[in-house]
Amino acid sequence: MFTIMQRNAVSRFMEEHFLHFNAAALVDAAKGYEQHLAQGGMMMITLAGAMSTAELGKILAEMIRQDKVHIISCTGANLEEDVMNLVAHSHYKRVPHYRDLSPHDEWELLQQGYNRVTDTCIPEEEAFRRIQKHIAQCWKEAQEQHQRYFPHEFMYQMLLSGQMEQYYEIDPKHSWVLAAAEKNLPMVVPGWEDSTMGNIFASYCIRGELQPSIMKSGIEYMMWLAQWYIEHSQGKGVGFFQIGGGIAGDFPICVVPMLYQDLEMENIPFWSYFCQISDSTTSYGSYSGAVPNEKITWGKLDITTPKFVIESDATIVVPLIFAWVLNM
Repeated sequence: MFTIMQRNAVSRFMEEHFLHFNAAALVDAAKGYEQHLAQGGMMMITLAGAMSTAELGKILAEMIRQDKVHIISCTGANLEEDVMNLVAHSHYKRVPHYRDLSPHDEWELLQQGYNRVTDTCIPEEEAFRRIQKHIAQCWKEAQEQHQRYFPHEFMYQMLLSGQMEQYYEIDPKHSWVLAAAEKNLPMVVPGWEDSTMGNIFASYCIRGELQPSIMKSGIEYMMWLAQWYIEHSQGKGVGFFQIGGGIAGDFPICVVPMLYQDLEMENIPFWSYFCQISDSTTSYGSYSGAVPNEKITWGKLDITTPKFVIESDATIVVPLIFAWVLNM
């Protein structure tokens, strides 16, 4: 039976003040997440946007360590940018007045070796190139050994080898990818090819130094996810906690209708909890902003699936929900 625990400071503040509108939806979603886990459910988290550059790892890593997350779907950018922050944090540059930047200002940042994400500039040399040297070695070793791996598996190999420890510039407990590697957390990274590391991998293939086949594909990710879902969706089932929109969420949520409709597995369970955090709207056919009920028509959610929508900034909302689940 689900038992309400004694709340700590952050959670008590939310209970007292988050009473209406998006604030109330936030608390409802947090309570639903907590209850889903308490009843034996599992949870997938999907990461879109620039959540790693927003340093969500500070709390997501703890969620992983405490088994509050069971599988992650993320963009290639989020996979690599958490590790970039781990090894190059002191070289990042914050631009709080980013709204005032002119094209000339942006060009100057590029000339200085910075790539800007809203108010945060990622240092190319210290971040991208520092990782490239070591991840490329993992790729080459796989080719020499006639092995094939998923993109996140190569990242796990690099981190668990210890070769990156010499570069750590933040407390490693704040890296969610490192926490995931240490847990060997299941992960899918759809569309990895459009990330910086994906571009770098493509450049090695164009030069003939690597074969594209050593990198497992998005189709193979979907095949793997299908088997994982079949094995873990019984009982209370698997919840779906969507941060932002895009391919990180669109790709994995489709595994259920694929199993039901295309593989004719009529007893496959729907996702058993759903929450989306996004400021997108349904105008002009936006899927990322579509209300959860639309997903019923696509065979992704059941009529009875607990559904939550929080139309707000994920960099504010997600740490608060995670704080609730961790009872901070």
